[in-house]
Amino acid sequence: MEIFAQRKRFRMIIPKYPAFNVYSHIAKKTTALGPLCVASSVNKLADWDVEIIDENNYRFPGPVDEEGKPDHAALQEMRPVDAVGFYGGLSCTVPRLMEVAGFYQQAGVFTIGGGHHLDALPEEPLRNGLEVVVNGEGELTICELLQAHQAGDNLQKVQGITYLENNKIFSTKPREPMEDFENLPLPDFGLLRFAKVTVYPINRIRGCGMNCEFCAIKGRARCATPERLAAQISYLVESHQARDFFIVDDQFAQDRAETLRFCELIKDYQARMGLRLFITVQIRLDCARDEKLLNAMTECNIRSLAIGIESPIDEELKAMGKSLRASEMVELAQIFHQHGFLVHGMFIFGYPMRPGVEFQMDIKERIKRFRKFIHQARLDTVQILLPVPLPGTELRARLEKDGRVLSNQEIGWEYYDGNFPIIVPDPPLTPEEIHEAMLTLMGKFYRLRRMLGVAINTLRFPVAMLPLVNLRSRWRKWYRHWRNDVIGSIGYFIIKNWHKAFKKGNFSEKLKRSTRVFDK
Repeated sequence: MEIFAQRKRFRMIIPKYPAFNVYSHIAKKTTALGPLCVASSVNKLADWDVEIIDENNYRFPGPVDEEGKPDHAALQEMRPVDAVGFYGGLSCTVPRLMEVAGFYQQAGVFTIGGGHHLDALPEEPLRNGLEVVVNGEGELTICELLQAHQAGDNLQKVQGITYLENNKIFSTKPREPMEDFENLPLPDFGLLRFAKVTVYPINRIRGCGMNCEFCAIKGRARCATPERLAAQISYLVESHQARDFFIVDDQFAQDRAETLRFCELIKDYQARMGLRLFITVQIRLDCARDEKLLNAMTECNIRSLAIGIESPIDEELKAMGKSLRASEMVELAQIFHQHGFLVHGMFIFGYPMRPGVEFQMDIKERIKRFRKFIHQARLDTVQILLPVPLPGTELRARLEKDGRVLSNQEIGWEYYDGNFPIIVPDPPLTPEEIHEAMLTLMGKFYRLRRMLGVAINTLRFPVAMLPLVNLRSRWRKWYRHWRNDVIGSIGYFIIKNWHKAFKKGNFSEKLKRSTRVFDK
């Protein structure tokens, strides 16, 4: 007679980006928060052991295959699992997801997936390695699903899933979005294996009321308490010596009163602990008008802002549903600078106009507008991507209706990361032109010559600190220039690798074949 029941094992897998992905560099320092939250919920089940393999943040002594990717056969031999979950939130990782899911399915492991892409298009992955797709938020659903599977119950009893049965797709009753987050466990970074995290993702708000047509995140903002977010930070500081945080909420200040209260909590915590954190948030440009919010953010050491500027062209901003004009955005970005924030501007180059809008601008003028705006707004770092018709978005529905999404048979999901032209752009532009323009703009910003700036700023550090008054202000000013040149130099080599990847992947040939299909 067994004294202890046999425990089950669950492995959460975050699939590897394609080699040419724009996020590959930062991914080695952080991880995805969504799958971490789901795995942390499973870890609270009485008879399940849990681990997370982030293929993008994976290092020695983790076993690797001949291609240098995580060796799942070796992992399964070392520590066999009974169920495996896959993060399918990013379209560009879906081919890798299906490849690894196929291995586990053949090994007899129960395979589960979730995330925006799988939620919108479940059939392909269900026919290629996955047994169940979790729809929407997964913390509650995954626990019910694993318990039902373990007990041999009918999956129809589990809310919020899609599965394949007798070669047909079935979906159960949808689960309502969560409103109460207090009973959920805090994300447990200790579940990560063979990973090293230095930038810790945390969150308080789910959903976004902006309703941008190119974004898959929709719905009313649902907020946890500021105390819960502060608890995430204090736990990570005290257990993982964390100092660098990224609050992944799509709009940091959506719940303004509670946002101000969070800033006060973190300000007091740092003073009590005698430490200084570095916090990055995503925020709207028009928050620059809120002096009280800016001061609160500064006092709690929110230093870096990621802002979806999207475009410096007024006609494109209108097509996206943005209310600001380019001239206003320059002024607002400068206000953020005056308060000492580092500003990371995110753009979409060549956004497609809605039907009936007569607007044309040649490629040279577009490049000129972007470069002028970046210079005037004094952006510290930039990210310029191409329009991506992500599954489940209004943008994809609109462009598919107009026949403007390039053939998925030629240009697969691995290219859906914003680095490649996936659509037929507005005339007179061509896919090849907007692709080359994006690379040109990024190449003008991230240049090898910025290494000279790194050397100069390093040598002038002692002089920059004189006289020995207002040292914090002087250090921040020096650090901004030094940091921007360091990132600018690193960016040069990343972009250089993109060019190699484009040639290696024969993307230009795939693009020609895809546009020929469109022309027919």
